[in-house]
Amino acid sequence: MPGPSADPTPSTGRLLVQGLSQALGFFLGALLGRYAGLLFGFDAFEPGTGYTGPAMAGIALIGLGGGGGVQAARLWYARRYGAPRP
Repeated sequence: MPGPSADPTPSTGRLLVQGLSQALGFFLGALLGRYAGLLFGFDAFEPGTGYTGPAMAGIALIGLGGGGGVQAARLWYARRYGAPRP
């Protein structure tokens, strides 16, 4: 009979850490993307401008920042706890 380490189901605590780290990574990455857009003059939420080129670039930077934050959180989790099981 296999031991307890052979169970492929991750613990609830590890799943919570994984989910919270990815959520925090997304949020912080999106904030960094927002402020990077403001730094370069691409305001995604400027009132009254509509979907202009600079606004679309600002939206893209927010999305890229959020996605990068999630990937950074996944990398952190994999280094700390090992690769998550599918």
